[in-house]
Amino acid sequence: MRQAIGFIIILLCFPFIWILYSYIHTEIQVASSYKDNLAESIQLSSPLISSPIVFLDEQEQVFSEDYVEWREPLPLESIPLFAQELFIQSEDVEFYNHIGFNFSAIFRAVFVNAIANSKDQGASTITQQLVRLRYLTTEKTYERKVTELLYAYEMEKQSTKEEILSNYLNEIYFGNQVYGIGAAATYYFSQPLNELTEAELAFISAIPNNPTLYDPLVHFDATKKRQELLIDVLVKNQKISATDGETLKADPIVLHIKTKTQLYPAYSTYVLEELKNLIAYKEGFAEKIASAQNEQQKTLFEKELQSRVSEISTKGITIFTALDPVKQLKDEKYVNDLLLKSAGLQAASAVINNDTREITSIYGGINYKKFDFHRAYQAVRQPGSAFKPLLVYAPLFETTSLTPQNTINAGKLCIGTYCPQNYGGAIFGNVTIKQAFSFSYNTPAVRLLQTTGIETAFDKLVPFQFNHIVNEDYSYAAALGGLTKGVTPLEMADAYTSFINGMYKPAHAIRKVVDIDGETLYEWNEEEQEVWSSKTVQTMRNLLRDVVANGTGKGISVQSSYIGAKTGTTNDYVDYWIAGLSDTYTSAVWIGYDMPKNMKRIESKKIHHSIFNQIMRNDKRSY
Repeated sequence: MRQAIGFIIILLCFPFIWILYSYIHTEIQVASSYKDNLAESIQLSSPLISSPIVFLDEQEQVFSEDYVEWREPLPLESIPLFAQELFIQSEDVEFYNHIGFNFSAIFRAVFVNAIANSKDQGASTITQQLVRLRYLTTEKTYERKVTELLYAYEMEKQSTKEEILSNYLNEIYFGNQVYGIGAAATYYFSQPLNELTEAELAFISAIPNNPTLYDPLVHFDATKKRQELLIDVLVKNQKISATDGETLKADPIVLHIKTKTQLYPAYSTYVLEELKNLIAYKEGFAEKIASAQNEQQKTLFEKELQSRVSEISTKGITIFTALDPVKQLKDEKYVNDLLLKSAGLQAASAVINNDTREITSIYGGINYKKFDFHRAYQAVRQPGSAFKPLLVYAPLFETTSLTPQNTINAGKLCIGTYCPQNYGGAIFGNVTIKQAFSFSYNTPAVRLLQTTGIETAFDKLVPFQFNHIVNEDYSYAAALGGLTKGVTPLEMADAYTSFINGMYKPAHAIRKVVDIDGETLYEWNEEEQEVWSSKTVQTMRNLLRDVVANGTGKGISVQSSYIGAKTGTTNDYVDYWIAGLSDTYTSAVWIGYDMPKNMKRIESKKIHHSIFNQIMRNDKRSY
């Protein structure tokens, strides 16, 4: 009788045994097909991870962050043991004993799935989960599962358990574009991981199991229930006492969601542009692009540069800048409010610290949004008479014996078919060079450029960062700022710093760029060079001062022992400029319309004067 019963039981179990054998046999066959080419087919490497760019102001305070995914990777020793145990006990209790996968768990999962005719039951170790995160898809097929086992086994051979656990905890997804437990702490509680309570650690550890279902911003109660389940697991596995478990469950959870810091977008947008220039300068791309044989080769080098910038930017860098946040905020508010009174009118400016030659504030347009068209460094416009000090007068005094007291004819002039006119068509006789400068007469400027020579004058511009000057600009029209393309406000401010003391070094916003470990990757290290003699500098400073006191710069009022400037107006009044310097700052201001149109009707308002007065203010207490 017992034999008959036993035989019946065996017959009843046979279908299940056969099903189990079929699945195991299939997996063994698939695994065998991988075995011979295992070393070649499995190439383990660190994944490309997009980490944040952090921008720091002059006081090394964060003013902007750039990221799609929020990450804060931490070494394993900085991740509390309590948090480590939460994942080990709930996801892979045999983590420190297996070889990448757990045979008993796989057997159990296959048996359950075979009976249920499904593939839902999982048996993934932490190693397998990391493999899936890095290299594989999430499709539920047995072929993918076998591949996962092979990768996990190979990962265990190539890495230590500590490395695997560290990478896992830093790469798992916590919802809301947050990756890694360190980032989860700062995103959901606005605190570093080591400052969270154990209850808070358990709460964020509940999320990765199903980031959609356990998104605390949408399903807080579900996340809380999952947290309590994790605590129960710790109690069951005797990692904490039942009393401690109940205490942790009762500990209130209050979220403090991180908001992306995005202050001063005009400044941070420019910093990203300068970062590209810095990398180009340091890694030889600038030289390659400048010496490209044709447009196709130039485009190729530019693409290579952009790829390199993207590579650096996604590794997690911190950019130290010279931003003066108080000044930037006040300047932006003042100019925005001013422009709102004139529909469609735009402005741009750049302010450079005379002592450090660093950009302390920059204005890119009314109510500027990040990555909008940035008029301070992207708006290439005709500079008008604001260009005269750089191309005409400073080269004149540098290369001849003429002085501001010498006279020059301010009457009619034609050079071939080029017949420039003074402002408003006025005709004057002989005037001093000082008068011609202060009142911005045009025909004397052209005659003085003749005296210096076009080639000689343009040679004096070579040290500066005028990126849009072309061979066609070598003409007498350039004496009045008539250029083929033009210049930007930042380029003008940068060149005017040469009138501080005759020495020139390109102005920058970036002080240094460091990697995620704090190692310096890039910093500017250009040397100062003398571009004007002390005699020329003193002469130019006196002339610029006289413009403010007696000439076209009347209305400029800045509290400083020295203030000098030059105005500029282009044909048909489509651009108004002021560039100048004080004891503290050098700056340039442009106003106009993006689609150029005549501004004669607002000339008397001297809006550009008002902007210049504001951005050149130094006493922060007066804000």
